[in-house]
Amino acid sequence: MDFYILYVCASENDRLQQLDFIILGGGASGLQLANRLSKSDAYKASSILILESDQHKANDRTWCFWETGEGEWDDLLQNQWSKVQFKSQSIDKTIDLGDTSYKMLRSKPYYDLLHKNIAQNKSVQIKYERCTGFSDKGSHVIVNTEQNTYQCSTLFNSIFDWNILRQMQQYPVLQQHFLGWYIKTPTPVFDVQKAVFMDFTVPQKQETRFMYVLPFTKTDALIEYTLFSEKLLDKSEYESAIRDYLKEKNINDYELVEVEQGSIPMCSYPFWKHNTKNVHFIGSAGGWTKASTGFTFKNINRKTIALVNHISANKPLSRFAKKNRFWWYDLLFLDVLSKHNHMGAQLFSGMFGKNSPKRIFRFLDEQSHFFQEILIMRSFPTLLFVKQFFKRLFGTHH
Repeated sequence: MDFYILYVCASENDRLQQLDFIILGGGASGLQLANRLSKSDAYKASSILILESDQHKANDRTWCFWETGEGEWDDLLQNQWSKVQFKSQSIDKTIDLGDTSYKMLRSKPYYDLLHKNIAQNKSVQIKYERCTGFSDKGSHVIVNTEQNTYQCSTLFNSIFDWNILRQMQQYPVLQQHFLGWYIKTPTPVFDVQKAVFMDFTVPQKQETRFMYVLPFTKTDALIEYTLFSEKLLDKSEYESAIRDYLKEKNINDYELVEVEQGSIPMCSYPFWKHNTKNVHFIGSAGGWTKASTGFTFKNINRKTIALVNHISANKPLSRFAKKNRFWWYDLLFLDVLSKHNHMGAQLFSGMFGKNSPKRIFRFLDEQSHFFQEILIMRSFPTLLFVKQFFKRLFGTHH
């Protein structure tokens, strides 16, 4: 069973003291939201409680995102690239990002910084307790642990529950699952000027499979085998694919330094429907993961800022999360990809082959204009998407 860490901005004397905020989960979204709340003029004096299941978080995540100019997390970056490569059987395209960079951030320095920022508040304390559940009572939220009972005005929950997706059938569920090797070679073999964003030249095996290569130096890189598909593979299959890829690149002599493995949900399920008056789901648990790509970190940045501004303006939480046209785009894309998973390389090749990086990134960031979105849509097999649109329209998507 999981143990939870409690960062408490409150007195221990009154176990039922009314806290302002409780945040479940001290990962990317939970820590960032707590940090922004504690620094905001409106909430810097508020009582905040965070429950986290891992006392010693390490480099358990790697986040990548594109950003123009300097960014909030630049001091923590592992690396950044001014060029990215997209490769498939039909195209091989190296994209100059101009004033935009593709940035890589590992989780440990991120966790360490936010823990340090939070600890600067002298009222913050750390407790270790086992959380047993929470309930919205209307006027407040009760959170139970084995040792204590807490109550707050607002609860933010970032704990993702896969059972929600397993128990529904209305929306397709894929996973972005991957295994990555950090390797070191005795001689220079990597091009440090560009990141290999997607290399679809690996065997597809009737699924969407690609390699992802992030070089840090000419002798150090992360090689990651990634799939957008329904089921996970046996670990040996990921490892075999990486070995074959390295061998094909004539990289036979290398040291395996570190391994990372994970799975990110890809689904347009409206997680926010589980929100109540006083309970709001955030991070992947709140649908902040980009359903069509699995990108999450940049959404966390935007949404934590927007969420603090939203509640600071005394707007009800019920008006924060809602569907927009990008939600529909993602839904249709996943509908098609789940039914025609073998076409993933073709779909992404069309998008990257026929559009500028600026247009693609604005679209994926949900900052594009409708005309730009039409041009993106024209990159895909039109009939396939139109057919799926009408299935959704008339409720026959199954």
